[in-house]
Amino acid sequence: MYRFLLTPRWWVINLFVLLSIPVCLFMGSWQLSRFEDRVDSHQARQERSAEGTAEADARPLDDLLPLTQETAGQPARTTGSYDAGHEFLVPGRHLGDREGFYVLTPLRTGDGRALPVVRGWLPGEADPARVPAPPAGEVSVTGVLQAPESQSSPGAVGGALPKGQVGIISAATLVNLVPYEVYDVWITVQRAQEPMEAVPPVAAAGTGLDLKAFQNLGYTAQWFVFAGFVVFMWYRLFRREAETARDLALGIEAPTEPTEPTAEPSPVREEPAAAGSGAPSAEKSAP
Repeated sequence: MYRFLLTPRWWVINLFVLLSIPVCLFMGSWQLSRFEDRVDSHQARQERSAEGTAEADARPLDDLLPLTQETAGQPARTTGSYDAGHEFLVPGRHLGDREGFYVLTPLRTGDGRALPVVRGWLPGEADPARVPAPPAGEVSVTGVLQAPESQSSPGAVGGALPKGQVGIISAATLVNLVPYEVYDVWITVQRAQEPMEAVPPVAAAGTGLDLKAFQNLGYTAQWFVFAGFVVFMWYRLFRREAETARDLALGIEAPTEPTEPTAEPSPVREEPAAAGSGAPSAEKSAP
C-alpha cells in the first residue's frame, strides 16, 4: 500500500524533508542562543551598573584590547597624563531628561598614544569656562570601556561644530584634531570631579535588549514554524497518496469530470412553396 514511498518522486520529497528539518531547527536554535547572549550581557551590565565600577576588578587597558562584545562595558584602568590643551566638549548629550555636554580629555599613555576619557557631564550649553581642570601630572584612571561611536550612535552630532567641540567620540574624529595617535576606544569614569556628574556606560552595538535582540527572538519562532510547516506538508502529501493507493487497491477509480454532450444539428425543414410564387409544382397540369 505504501510502495509509492519508493518511487523517485517520493525519494526527492523525503530527502528534502530530512534535510530541511535539521536546518530549520539549527537556525532556530542559533537565533535563540543569540537572544540569550544578549539577555545575559544586558543582565551583567545591569549588575555592574548597580554595583558600580570596582577599581579592584578593573583590568589593564591592554588586556581588554582589541575591543570585543565581551570586553565592551568592562572596567579598565591605565596610567598617563591628561592633555588639557586638547580637551573637547561633546554637546547635545542627555543625562536622564536633562540636556548637557560631555567633557572629553585625552589621556597620554606610556606608549605615546592617547585614550579619550569622558571625565563627566555638565548641564546646559557647552561652555569650557564651567569645566574643572583635569588633575596634573601622572594619574591612574579607571573607567568603563566603550566602543567608538558612529553617525548612528545615540546623541551623535554630525556636521561642523565650533572649535573645541566634537560630535562623535571616535579615533576617526579625533585623529585630525590632536598631534598623536588615539585609541579607537574610550572610557567613562564613574567618579567624576565636582560639579560634573559621571556618564553612565552605554551598551555596545549588537548587545543588550534592543530591537535586534527581539528580532533574534522573532527569527527563532519563524525557523521553528518553518520546521513544523515542512512536517505538515509532508503529512498532507503522504495522506493523499495513501488514500489514492487504497482506493486503487479496492478497485475504486478516481471520479472523472463528465464531458458535456455536443449538440447535434437539427434537420432542415423544407417549407412548401407558396402559390403563385413561380416555383415548379409537384403535379403537372392535365393536357
